[in-house]
Amino acid sequence: MSQSPLIAVIDFETTGMTPAQGARATEIAIVLLEGGQVVDRFQSLMRTGVWIPSFITQLTGITNAMVAAAPDAEGVMRDAARFVGQAPMVAHNASFDSRFWSAELARADLPAPHAFACTVLLSRRLYPESPSHKLGSIVDHLGLPRAGRAHRALADAEMAAALLARMQHDLRHRWQVREPCHALLSTLQRCARPKVGALLAGYATSPLPA
Repeated sequence: MSQSPLIAVIDFETTGMTPAQGARATEIAIVLLEGGQVVDRFQSLMRTGVWIPSFITQLTGITNAMVAAAPDAEGVMRDAARFVGQAPMVAHNASFDSRFWSAELARADLPAPHAFACTVLLSRRLYPESPSHKLGSIVDHLGLPRAGRAHRALADAEMAAALLARMQHDLRHRWQVREPCHALLSTLQRCARPKVGALLAGYATSPLPA
C-alpha cells in the first residue's frame, strides 16, 4: 500500500481578526498528520511588535511580555515554512488561518502556495446533526479528547488534527473511501449538503475491514 501523504494542520493566535486591519500573529502551531496519525509538531510564540489588546490576552492567555521575549516573527515563519514543506494544509475556520499564513509568510518574503481545507466546512457536511461546528463543540459532539487550553495554538491544532483524523476514519469506514486525501477534502467542503452522499459514493471502493 502506498504511504499516506502528509497533511499539515495549523492554528494561529493573533492580535485581531484579519491582517487587512493590521492584525498580526502572536503564536503558531502545526501538527503533521500521516494516515490519521500525528507524526510531528511545531509550535512557537512570535514577536511582531504589535500590541496585544487586553481582551485578546484574556481569551488566549498570551501577554505582551510573552511575545516580547519570543523569537522574531519572520524567523518563526521561515522555520514553519520549512516544517510544512509542500504539504497541503487544514485549519478549523481555514479562511482565518490561511489569511495569516499568507500574510506572515509574505512579510518573510516567502511564497504561500499551500492549498487549504477547512474542518468547519467539512464537519457541516459530515456531521450535520451536531448542534454547533465550533471546534470545542464538534470535538465534544464526537467524543474526542480536549487538548489543553482552548485558544492556545498547539491545543487548538491538536484538536483540529484529532477532528481531521476522525473525519478520515469515518470516510474510510462509513463511506468506504480508500484514501480520503486532501484533494477529496477540498472537493467535499464545497459540496452542497444534499449531494454529499452521491459525491462520496463516487469515491467508494470495496468495504474496508472493521
